[in-house]
Amino acid sequence: MSTHVPEPDTETEEETTVEQEEPLAPAREERLREKGEARADREERERVDAEKRASDDDTVRLKVFRFDPEVEGKQEPRFDDFHVPFEQGMTVLDALIHARDTFDSSLTFRHSCRQAICGSDAFFINGRQRLGCKTQLSDLEEPVRVEPLPHAEVEKDLVVDMEHFYEQMESIEPYFDADELPDGELEEQRQTRENREKVKMSTRCIWCAACMSSCNIAAGNNDYLGPAAINKAYRFAMDEREGESRKQHRLNVLEQENGVWRCQTQFSCTEVCPKDIPLTEHIQELKREAVKNNLKFW
Repeated sequence: MSTHVPEPDTETEEETTVEQEEPLAPAREERLREKGEARADREERERVDAEKRASDDDTVRLKVFRFDPEVEGKQEPRFDDFHVPFEQGMTVLDALIHARDTFDSSLTFRHSCRQAICGSDAFFINGRQRLGCKTQLSDLEEPVRVEPLPHAEVEKDLVVDMEHFYEQMESIEPYFDADELPDGELEEQRQTRENREKVKMSTRCIWCAACMSSCNIAAGNNDYLGPAAINKAYRFAMDEREGESRKQHRLNVLEQENGVWRCQTQFSCTEVCPKDIPLTEHIQELKREAVKNNLKFW
């Protein structure tokens, strides 16, 4: 006796499978629709938040000088406005970095250490030479106007040509030239504490050029050494370890027409120095040294 086993009804199984999958499709569509709506809602909230921040009291308005000689349409100097979210302790440099990273990546300025040591981020902020990393936004009136240093050629936006400043600094030969060196190979050139205190402030110069930019004499006379270079000369001329022949040579350079005698004692350099160096006082002391250097007793 044989047993007949019926063949499986393929069509019925396929129909069953289709019937089981059909309810999943609307579910997937629903999930996709919900995700799309959520994304659209999120983007809308972000847009509204951005607009709110732009008009909120917790933002700071920056007016930043813009100029790019290599891009057509940007060769005419102008000011761009940026509304930057304010946080307690925020500096002008922080605000500039936020504006560059968030709104306009072409915004150009120098900065490095962010600790008032490198001197690279000196700007003309609200009508005064200041370090961007040292200037608190909370201390300034709005809008905060940021410009490149005056009396220097602008290369792009807030970046100026520093070549002339560096040449003036190098012209006074900022290095030691002792008449005699210690006998021992590892022996130091010793300096008294009193002498160290005398030159201590002059050693704080960070070559930011804020003083040079503020000086009206330097603005009208490119041959004038300027307060920063003269201060650097003071640092070596007044150091007891300096050789007498080198000190004499240095004083001869400083007492020339475009040296210390061009200073008109306006104190503008001292007022803007971010390291509180008494620049005008140092220049006056070098004037006295130059006079004594030319006194003849016979």
